[in-house]
Amino acid sequence: MQELQYPFNSEYILKKAKSIKRALQAEKVSRIPKKIAVLGGSTTHDIIKVLELFLLDQGIAPSFYESEYARYWQDAMFDNQELKEFAPDLIYIHTSNRNITEYPTALSDEKAIEELLDRQYRHFEMMWERLDADWHCPVIQNNFEFPFYRLLGNQDGVDHHGRVCFINGLNQKFYEYARTHDNFYINDIQYLSACYGLDAWADPFFWHMYKYSLCLPAVPTLAHNVAGIIKSVYGKNKKALALDLDNTLWGGVVGDDGVENLEIGQETSMGQVFTEFQEYIKAHKDLGIMLNVVSKNDEENAIAGLNHPDGILRPEDFIVIKANWEPKSRNLMEIAAELNILPESIVFVDDNPAEREIIRTQAPGAAVPELDRPEHYIQILDKSGFFEVTRLSEDDKKRNRMYKADQERKRQEESFGNYEDYLNSLQMVGTIRPFEPLYMARIAQLTNKSNQFNLTTRRFSQSEIECIAADAGYLTLYGKLEDKFGDNGVVTIVVGRIEEQILHMELWLMSCRVLKRDMEFAMMDEVVARCAEKGITKIRGYYYPTAKNAMVKNFYELQGFEKLSEDEEGNAVWELEIPQAYEKKNHVIKVRNV
Repeated sequence: MQELQYPFNSEYILKKAKSIKRALQAEKVSRIPKKIAVLGGSTTHDIIKVLELFLLDQGIAPSFYESEYARYWQDAMFDNQELKEFAPDLIYIHTSNRNITEYPTALSDEKAIEELLDRQYRHFEMMWERLDADWHCPVIQNNFEFPFYRLLGNQDGVDHHGRVCFINGLNQKFYEYARTHDNFYINDIQYLSACYGLDAWADPFFWHMYKYSLCLPAVPTLAHNVAGIIKSVYGKNKKALALDLDNTLWGGVVGDDGVENLEIGQETSMGQVFTEFQEYIKAHKDLGIMLNVVSKNDEENAIAGLNHPDGILRPEDFIVIKANWEPKSRNLMEIAAELNILPESIVFVDDNPAEREIIRTQAPGAAVPELDRPEHYIQILDKSGFFEVTRLSEDDKKRNRMYKADQERKRQEESFGNYEDYLNSLQMVGTIRPFEPLYMARIAQLTNKSNQFNLTTRRFSQSEIECIAADAGYLTLYGKLEDKFGDNGVVTIVVGRIEEQILHMELWLMSCRVLKRDMEFAMMDEVVARCAEKGITKIRGYYYPTAKNAMVKNFYELQGFEKLSEDEEGNAVWELEIPQAYEKKNHVIKVRNV
């Protein structure tokens, strides 16, 4: 919904929250349900109300538990039947510097201040440890904003007695904990309040009148940031950029002005603006964001512009370049098809408001930020939170290389008349193993990102994946695939629950970028082999239809399963009785399982 995209009108969101919610709920889109516990150190009602809007817009249907006023610690540390019955999928702890119970005084010595810092930190650490032990779910914790006054003036951040110095010390301890604990995330209100303006954010009026630790108009800013973390945790980040060229990546029109007259580089102030923007865009490659071009241009001119001697981005930085005179909506849909992703995974960046509106209407789901002046492009994209990083896996860092290799595979496929000959030419090697610590982040990421080849579309946090991996009542497998063009990384996952002599397939998914390479057959062969080792005689598979996974409706039938049942909504149960003499289905992938 455009009203919820940055830059948004906070007053409008707060005033129209109910009608916005009704409009979102009326949309015919699938959303993943999540139970979110909000443990507050201050009033949280309006935060929850607005957070719900942003989550609905991000494809998440939340239900909430709200602690009583300022009882965040008690709810976390002591038995709470209501919270126990709620059983949260994620916990958000909304605290602020108002919840720091003691600060140094001018009379405190350095040792006493260090002990005080440790006590204040330990108060929170104990809570996080208890939450992890009880719920094994993602936890989001606010850091601390700066105080709205400095008793020591500019020395407040230098001297151990200063509140600014004390808060910096606490925040640093929070960051260390986050670095060493998976599934723990910082909501950076220190940065948010700085951007918003600390005097306005921390207006004492709202604390003394309503016990809000921030001003009411800032609530949408806070809620949007928290929603960004949550949608990233649950795999709702965008995956690709589709970028215009003229007046977007450089100043001027390359076809009219010529390459030599484009504004890019250090010679003019506007050239510096576009150079900085290109640097910002290029940095996203290292995060695994796929860069693409959608430009109304002759391809020759587009390539010439990208080869400008002062440019930062080069043609080889992009996976797909669509520079032609076709409608941009058609080009964007073709890019999605070539990348094997959905349009909703793409952010379309274009200076032309008419083109932006066409994409909104003709390519529904694609994100279309509302740009204004070039010097604000970075700010708008950055604060939109399209690519919020919660965990950066090795596969993320290699994603652009992987997709480039895919293009090489496609070109090779076109040179073969026989598909099996093509598969054999790839010299594929698969690694299939039970879940291992090295790949837990990637496995959790896949469970939350894979939608098309996903038979049950169950979602798991990393901590849940780790618990399943350690449980002897489950069979877990991940699959990696390499070929002569490169390493695709972890591309497929199986989770089966063992009940007597039956394996119930709770999850089977695969990345779409390795479709039609027989990796599913290799996994099936390995599942059967592992079942034989464990004395399992039957495999029961489940298919739950969604708007996106129709491609695997008949997956189990192709694997030799028989259908046991199917309800009117299409939910189906399949079963395979493992034969004594199982005939392997994979003939083209060399499998390593040790």
